[in-house]
Amino acid sequence: MQIFWCLLVSMLGVTEGADWCYKSQVSCENKCKGPDEWKDIASTCGSEHQSPVNIVTKRVVTNNLTPFRFQGYQHAFHSIITNNGHTVKVNLSGDAVIDGAGLSENYKAVEVHFHWGKNGGPGSEHTIDGEQYPMEMHIVHIKQMYSSVQEAINDSSGVAVLGFLYEESESANKKYESIINALPNITLPGNKSTLGPVSLDMLIPSHDTLMHYFRYKGSLTTPDCAESVIWTVFENTIKLNKMQLSAFSDLWFENGIAMTETFRPVQPLNGRDIFYSGSNTASVSTVLVVSTLIISFLTL
Repeated sequence: MQIFWCLLVSMLGVTEGADWCYKSQVSCENKCKGPDEWKDIASTCGSEHQSPVNIVTKRVVTNNLTPFRFQGYQHAFHSIITNNGHTVKVNLSGDAVIDGAGLSENYKAVEVHFHWGKNGGPGSEHTIDGEQYPMEMHIVHIKQMYSSVQEAINDSSGVAVLGFLYEESESANKKYESIINALPNITLPGNKSTLGPVSLDMLIPSHDTLMHYFRYKGSLTTPDCAESVIWTVFENTIKLNKMQLSAFSDLWFENGIAMTETFRPVQPLNGRDIFYSGSNTASVSTVLVVSTLIISFLTL
């Protein structure tokens, strides 16, 4: 039946242009270009160092990456939250800044956006050992000398994105109430609503739990897929309950399809290393082994 309908639509010439879209949007009626065809819109999307990627923990390169320094993350702000037809986006003023963690200079936060699945199902862009999480948040930073992401992508290290993965919990995360409560006001593309007061610290785990993270060089995960991004994906996850995760699935794409599965599939590493910050803090297992050896030595 679906094949017949597609043939009928093709004969009638019903199409909606060739804009980029996610796989969940592609249909007979909607001829937008899904992830496999993004390279037809922007050739960079077919380049060698694309994002997201699958992080294989047994193959990461342990590195002495220091902890992040977060400046201004604690400051509450009011902003506009927008359904831009592809995701939920919150613009930031640039007052929050990160440095340290192997970054060569300071980067200012200019945007927050999300990627999610369907009703709390798999929806993250990055995966860890093949596991796809329900949602992923990107806090987009650019070098302080630049005024926009569009300007920063001309620099091979102009953008630094912090990626946070989500897991389902039994209880609601009250720190996310302002975002969850704003979603019914932005169900349609182009809808905007006031958000706040909220701080970036409210949206992420406490700083002392962010010692362990993965780092690699990659790209934006939407066209034009510019390979100008220093990626950081944190090991510690953010917890939301089923209702909060599912609330994002009540939004709509531009073509009248439910805004679900808003993620780009993982891309080949093509020889890139993924670094892990684990060497700067001893793991629990290491401490136990060392303690056992000390006790054994003292009892000789």
